[in-house]
Amino acid sequence: MPKFDYANPYTSHRIPVFARNVVATSHPLAAQAGLRMLATGGNAVDAAIATAAAMTVLEPVSNGLGSDAFCILWDGTQLHGLNASGRAPAAWTPGYFKRKYGDGATAPPKRGLDSVTVPGAVSGWVAMSERFGKLPFADLMAPAIEMAERGYLLPPVVQQKWAAATPELQSLPGFAEAFLPWGRAPEVGELFQFKAAARGLRAIAESRGQAYYGGEMAEAIARFAQSHGASLTVKDFANYQPEWVTPIAKNYRGHTLHEIPPNGQGISALMALGILDQFDVAGLPLDGVDSQHLQIEAMKLAFADTYRYVAEPASMAVTAEQMLDSAYLASRAKLIDMKKAQDFGAGNPVKGGTIYLTAADESGMMVSFIQSNYMGFGSGCVEPTFGVSLQNRGHGFNLDAASANVVAPGKRPFHTIIPAFLTKDGQPVMSFGVMGANMQPQGHLQTLVRMLDYGQNPQAACDAPRWRFNAGLEINVEASLNPATVQGLAARGHQMEVINDSYQDFGAGQFIWRAGDPAVEGYVAASDARRDGQAAGF
Repeated sequence: MPKFDYANPYTSHRIPVFARNVVATSHPLAAQAGLRMLATGGNAVDAAIATAAAMTVLEPVSNGLGSDAFCILWDGTQLHGLNASGRAPAAWTPGYFKRKYGDGATAPPKRGLDSVTVPGAVSGWVAMSERFGKLPFADLMAPAIEMAERGYLLPPVVQQKWAAATPELQSLPGFAEAFLPWGRAPEVGELFQFKAAARGLRAIAESRGQAYYGGEMAEAIARFAQSHGASLTVKDFANYQPEWVTPIAKNYRGHTLHEIPPNGQGISALMALGILDQFDVAGLPLDGVDSQHLQIEAMKLAFADTYRYVAEPASMAVTAEQMLDSAYLASRAKLIDMKKAQDFGAGNPVKGGTIYLTAADESGMMVSFIQSNYMGFGSGCVEPTFGVSLQNRGHGFNLDAASANVVAPGKRPFHTIIPAFLTKDGQPVMSFGVMGANMQPQGHLQTLVRMLDYGQNPQAACDAPRWRFNAGLEINVEASLNPATVQGLAARGHQMEVINDSYQDFGAGQFIWRAGDPAVEGYVAASDARRDGQAAGF
């Protein structure tokens, strides 16, 4: 095969996919794994699990067998939420980290085995399969096992992120053995095999996950952690259980957006929409400076409260209901100055970062699912026997005893990954998500405004230029945003950096919109061109 230049110098457009059974995610082979389940009599939950398992092999820069996960699913009659985020080992306290890393430490480390909470994704797969799946659990692992054994050719976006992460992570335990064949990151189009992960997936398949939380895999991960001075134990794994939860929600333009409740940041998307609901957004030009400024300021207000208050629910000083109170959000909306960017502080509600996939079938079941190792390759540590690439979610804690998010044994940290679901009059409309750390609620906000206020189809809303709020007055904008809008935002005081590389800063979405009766009209699906992904169906 010739050595192609995989940089595409031309603008590429995607079109929506129309089908009665559909999967959308950030790697085409993973979408095909999900479709295999649907084609053999499985439902959308089976498809989502098979897709998620395949993604641990196909996009290891973003997730792995040591990931956490969340899900919102419509079972045909009602909505369910699943929190499969990890809990801190029993040994974790502020003192544990200060003794190891010094009194100046403010958080658990960014990388290494002391950044790893008990991974929850595999438990999430099992819980979803047991409650809603149709096919044998082992069947769902089969495509991922085959991909890990036989290998696959590396796609461009994954390769770019892989190579970029290598200098920082190459010396961490297990990383080079797993992810640097030939002593370097694979090139685009090179075959990557992950036989250790195939062993792990087989053990998970044969035991329905028991090997991971109470058997040979738990023992191997604990030995690996302890051999490198970390505190994860077999008992930490045995004590772990995912949690079925009721999604939180907010109405917007006749629809209802549903998110997983804290310890995640989904509430910030709901708050931002509640603030925007005070304005006639549709009366402003779509890509004009007024519309974009208003959305940015609403998002900043929501983040100010999210970063102040959101943690494990039992540790929060306020409730999600107080943060979503309509009168409180209306009072926050009054703080927006349409002519000036502001650096907002948190309010007082008492008075008032990943892969995403979605699947739907013709029976009407729809699944919104997200799993992540947090930062690229997570902790950077890979248990070598079973290929478990471990997340670094522990870095989301802090060591401040006065903080709601202070580390404690068995506690879950603040989480960035958030699936989303849209309904209207109690009926399903869209399962969707936008991966990418704090870009996720910002992506939810921007794409929903485009669809609900401006009538853009899901693929157009997905392809449209985005902004990303960072901190203070700082925002990034994609180079494709209207130059006049960029200038107008700068004139209002936004401190902007225009970014040409959309892969790094602006997230990537997958969307499935219900077009009508799933058995007749089916769905409209979209996949983000900022990743290697695909929406596929039949």
